[in-house]
Amino acid sequence: MSSTPAPDPVVHLTGGPGSDAIDDAQFLVDAGVNRDRDLIIMAQRGTLYAQPNIACPEVDRFYARAVGLRYDAVSTKRLLVAAMGECRRRLAAGGIDLSAYNTSQNAADFADLRKALGIAWWNVYGYSYGTDLALTYLREHPKGIRTVTIDSVVPPQIVSLPWTWSSAQEGINAILGACRDQPACDRRYPDLARTLAEQVRRLEADPLTLRAAPPGGGQAVKVVLDGGALVNLLVGNAVPSTDVPAAIDELAHGDPHRFAAARAAGSTPVVGDFAYGLTESVACSEWVPGTSAADLLDAGRRAFPGYPDSVLAQAPQLPYQSEVCETWNVPDRTASQRVATRSTVPTLVISGTFDAKTGARWGRFAARTLPNATVVRIPGIGHWVTPQSSCTQSVLASFLAHPTAVDTECVAGLKPKPFTITP
Repeated sequence: MSSTPAPDPVVHLTGGPGSDAIDDAQFLVDAGVNRDRDLIIMAQRGTLYAQPNIACPEVDRFYARAVGLRYDAVSTKRLLVAAMGECRRRLAAGGIDLSAYNTSQNAADFADLRKALGIAWWNVYGYSYGTDLALTYLREHPKGIRTVTIDSVVPPQIVSLPWTWSSAQEGINAILGACRDQPACDRRYPDLARTLAEQVRRLEADPLTLRAAPPGGGQAVKVVLDGGALVNLLVGNAVPSTDVPAAIDELAHGDPHRFAAARAAGSTPVVGDFAYGLTESVACSEWVPGTSAADLLDAGRRAFPGYPDSVLAQAPQLPYQSEVCETWNVPDRTASQRVATRSTVPTLVISGTFDAKTGARWGRFAARTLPNATVVRIPGIGHWVTPQSSCTQSVLASFLAHPTAVDTECVAGLKPKPFTITP
């Protein structure tokens, strides 16, 4: 950190929605985001250090149990919807107006923060849902914004449940394609896409039930690996991308340990740490309305032809969201929220090619209405690029110093890391 920071600080908008922004501080400091400027981090409304905190311990306990259940079974849906309903009733009984927890109100909080701190200009940095929030903030409260950086982009005008399948397809196929491009990987794991499709179909028809210890240690727990769980572990980057080809090959030869351990990781949530109340209030008002179950299934079939419909009927990372939203019951905000941001404010758009949550194509899509945007795609990196890439950190520093003359030279020589090759 500089002893004489520039007068325009960086304000951080975390992802989720529902994540604890304060927990991101070390990642941002390690990435040098505060190298030349002060870094401002505020807990978003409803999250861990906010008042009120609209966490859902009921849902945390469901997810801890869910690692031992079929991912996409009707019985699992009932338990999830019941947990969400229990949380909603408790929050409503406490006087919480869940309709107030949306992206526009969230953006207004940051606009008010800048005024309260007496800051004339600042630089907005957001990742994942924080990019949806950053673009909404830029659209609705542009005053005082010097630059915007969006990392792992969720364009507000396009995000919906069917949209998630395009990102899953792009990110997973990018990993499989990178294996084909590395001779050693291609020789060891030929026709990986076919192998993966076979395993998704096999596990969906005949799930594996076993015991596995979480990667961080601890007692082994019961886990169930079905096709839906397998796809969602890949979308969630639960297995390091360099190990994905090996993990798929091992699974095909009767060794599921990498995927089983990744599934077991979900058994130990920090109860009350994640604000599912904010997640559902945003998703159910802004992402879910306006598309049908048929739209979602069609998007899944386009992304992964031949995968079982029971897998493709659930949005990656957001299973049974339509049923959850019937219970959550917040007003439809899509007319005001699904709007492209048009601005000449200098914007740095960062995407990782291995990102299966927010596919790299969506960075360039968002930049179409941002004429002063600099778009960078970082090969071989998944979700939330900046902490994982020294090149991206260099580009960000250059952008903050010279927003209209960004040095992106380091990007040209980047390639994905070599994949793990097993005997």
